[in-house]
Amino acid sequence: MKKIPLILIFAISLIACKNTSEEKISETDLNGPIETLDGGEATKEKGFTINPVEHASMVLNWDGTIIYVDPVGGKDAYNNYSQADMVLVTDIHSDHMDIPTLEAIIADKTVLFAPKAVFDKLPENLQNKTQILNNGEVTNDFEMTIEAIPMYNLRTEALKFHEKGRGNGYILERKGKRIYISGDTEDIPEMRNLKNIDIAFVCMNLPYTMTVEKAAEAVLAFKPKTVYPYHYRGKDGMSDVEKFKSLVEAGNPQIKVTQLDWYPKK
Repeated sequence: MKKIPLILIFAISLIACKNTSEEKISETDLNGPIETLDGGEATKEKGFTINPVEHASMVLNWDGTIIYVDPVGGKDAYNNYSQADMVLVTDIHSDHMDIPTLEAIIADKTVLFAPKAVFDKLPENLQNKTQILNNGEVTNDFEMTIEAIPMYNLRTEALKFHEKGRGNGYILERKGKRIYISGDTEDIPEMRNLKNIDIAFVCMNLPYTMTVEKAAEAVLAFKPKTVYPYHYRGKDGMSDVEKFKSLVEAGNPQIKVTQLDWYPKK
């Protein structure tokens, strides 16, 4: 039998490992490609990586800084990701704040950023890891600016869900690039008046936040370069994100709408 050179065997093994350990979608945004990994650790040290976990929860890697947003779902949901450098919590509802998950995933190095309404519900061990940010407040950490943005309801029948001043959306800024995370909100003036947003994560579900049409109107008003619809499952089922995409792209074809899988099958 003819022997296969060892170097060839090694190369084939590397290719096989790469193909089975990563499934990624690559785009161009920010400093370089955005890579969305389907399971597995966010390993890029440069650029911006988005890992949707579920609904409102995600893990971001921005130039090596690991950011957990609204981590819920238990420790196992985060086993494949690097430890969080920072955690952003937007609101007190259980799809955004889950104390057992926070206690399980927060490491010694982790800093949690949250509004006072969230802080007040945390046990002392988590409060000791938390920096309070309320609407309009800004802090600088991890070589970025973190700004708390209002998120609230406008419709009379929805005012009970998210009152103004309780929860936060967030803007993260680093090296002139700006990321917006809406939290649970309607198309409020503070959203429509945003400027120079590179990537926006925008919610849309009923009855808790806003309609697809209102989400599209807001996006067309503040003109992010790329928008990711998220948080689109509600009491009345899934929102029509394809319709959102068509409305935005018809209104401004320069805005890129990218859909990710926020509701993996279990």
